[in-house]
Amino acid sequence: MTDHPSTPPPSSSTSVAPAPGAIDRWALSALGQEPLGRIPVLDVEPVVDGGRRPTKSVVDELFTLSATVFREGHDAVNATAVLVDPDGAELHVPMTCDNPGLSHWRAEISAPRAGLWHFRVEGWSDPYATWVHDGTIKVRAGVDVELMLEEGARVLERALDGLVASADDQGGTGTLEQAIATLRASALPAEERLEAGLSEQVQQVLDRTPLRDMVSASPSYTWWVERPLALTGAWYEIFPRSEGAVQDPDTGLWTSGTFETAQERLPAIAEMGFDVVYLTPVHPIGTTNRKGRNNSLVAQEHDPGSPYAIGSPAGGHDALHPDLGDFDDFDAFVARAEGLGLEVALDIALQASPDHPWATEHPEFFTTRADGTIAYAENPPKKYQDIYPLNFDNAPDQAYAQVRRVVQVWIDHGVKIFRVDNPHTKPVQFWQWLIADVAVDHPEVIWLSEAFTKPMMMRTLAKVGFQQSYTYYAWRSTAAELREYVTELATETAPYMRPSFWPTTHDILTPYMSNGGLSAHLVRSALAATLVPTYGIYTGFEHVEDVPRPGAEEHVDNEKYEFKDRRWGEEVEGRHDLTGWLTMLNRVRAEHPSLHWLRNITFHAAEDENLLVFSKRGGGAGDGSAQDTVLVVANLDPYTVRGSRLHLSMPALGLGWGERFRAHDLVTDARWGWDAEPYVELGPGYGHEPVHIIHVTTT
Repeated sequence: MTDHPSTPPPSSSTSVAPAPGAIDRWALSALGQEPLGRIPVLDVEPVVDGGRRPTKSVVDELFTLSATVFREGHDAVNATAVLVDPDGAELHVPMTCDNPGLSHWRAEISAPRAGLWHFRVEGWSDPYATWVHDGTIKVRAGVDVELMLEEGARVLERALDGLVASADDQGGTGTLEQAIATLRASALPAEERLEAGLSEQVQQVLDRTPLRDMVSASPSYTWWVERPLALTGAWYEIFPRSEGAVQDPDTGLWTSGTFETAQERLPAIAEMGFDVVYLTPVHPIGTTNRKGRNNSLVAQEHDPGSPYAIGSPAGGHDALHPDLGDFDDFDAFVARAEGLGLEVALDIALQASPDHPWATEHPEFFTTRADGTIAYAENPPKKYQDIYPLNFDNAPDQAYAQVRRVVQVWIDHGVKIFRVDNPHTKPVQFWQWLIADVAVDHPEVIWLSEAFTKPMMMRTLAKVGFQQSYTYYAWRSTAAELREYVTELATETAPYMRPSFWPTTHDILTPYMSNGGLSAHLVRSALAATLVPTYGIYTGFEHVEDVPRPGAEEHVDNEKYEFKDRRWGEEVEGRHDLTGWLTMLNRVRAEHPSLHWLRNITFHAAEDENLLVFSKRGGGAGDGSAQDTVLVVANLDPYTVRGSRLHLSMPALGLGWGERFRAHDLVTDARWGWDAEPYVELGPGYGHEPVHIIHVTTT
């Protein structure tokens, strides 16, 4: 929080409530109304579901709090944002009227620490501003001069009384006393006396400790403030069993990687600048209906099966696959990651193989079909015969308790982030309870929703607790689509849903990525890393793994069903290596705080619609100084060099329309002098990069 005035003392404010019985609350209720305050305060934003769900931010995230505040007549009105920290201490932030005609008030607010905060907006009558307006007009017109000067002195006397009662004088007492005396000095010219009441020094005192009449508060709204990683981070996904897996050249049989061998991959992930290493499920895998390579219905004897088919005689969601190691090995992996500055995220997939202990111990956790069989998972046209989805309606108390117990097992072993597989197939009510129950003792835990589904479900999962959400980014490939979608994410849903952009995942390989080759991988990773604060990379992206399985938008030889030896550190003829590219992207993200925020994006115009142009500005002090500004220009055509003139909104870059600026390309280290209409040429592939990531400076 930055240098906001302290809370005005009680004696400097007067609250006006109607006399008992003056408002018939029963009658208003019968008409579906809530009583208004003496000064109406309406349309407070951002408020989620009318205040029934918390507004979200992270520590130091700056966002706009706004409201409509007005009153009858011509007397001046003012507004204050009141922030209440987790200990109940109040901080008052002055609001500014940015549209007097619409009575629209706003303030930029942020919170310096995590926890459960609240905010409200207070509207109030401003007697000093009323006098300034009326007194200036009348005294200078020679109308009611002595009367207006005396009324000014009395207003300042009231302000002085409040200031004396406060513990934060800062020299204001003497300033007001001198102004009052001058206002009443009849021997002085009227203009001089007036100027004493209008002086900058007096206005500074009243700004710090305003005189507030008829204070009327909006409802108090819940504001959940979380740690920065809930909004901003770079994720890297691995299948632990593939890291260190070895295939016998003679028999073709595989030896699984372990937590110990997977540890050896962690330094490279950290050196690329990632914040989170995300593990697909690490539990025992069933054998009944086990899937073979490429999701085939018949598995060969040594096929490892999908890690999402959880459960075997070796255990369920609270156990480790024996091939990976034991809990000592897992703990060592987590400790090694933490030592390298990485947090471990674990996949939570609430489903079971037919061999899961729950299938026999808790058959009520599943759906039984008319023929007596347990229903397996389907996502038409996909079928998952090796997986039973949980049913939370048959025995909700027992099912809820079992999942809560499982989650605690992993928290106790150092996991603070959970990527949840298909949460939209489970009751929203369950997630609301689970996330809240965990947050009571572990508010640092972050939940990522992997719900590629209807917007209402995605939004509601975010509203009830998920800190982050997968998005439709993978399927938004044109400039128009990206502008529309990111604008929605940065405005409409930003108070509660934080997007995570992934160019590909182990389940998703879009035609754009499979057909666009190297250039598609360069541009889509750069956009994911700069459009929003959190993005993720699925391992193998560095090698431009882009061959699809026929008839499906996913990788051929999908890692869900087999081991992968990517031969890290070896030079393989004809293979791309984007390690340096990803390292550059993460370095740029780390060095430029404007890329840490979601709501600060502005889109600019290009004459060629294949170019996407946007900027982000922020990261400086709350007063707007020392702002970091990054401008991104991307060629979305992965096949053709594109040249175009841009049309930049200079105020969005912190510049005047006629100014020039220095454009430092953080991708190539080139520097140019640009104005509002530069010409750019971007191409596919290395040597003619498809993206400019530009640091905007004036020197």
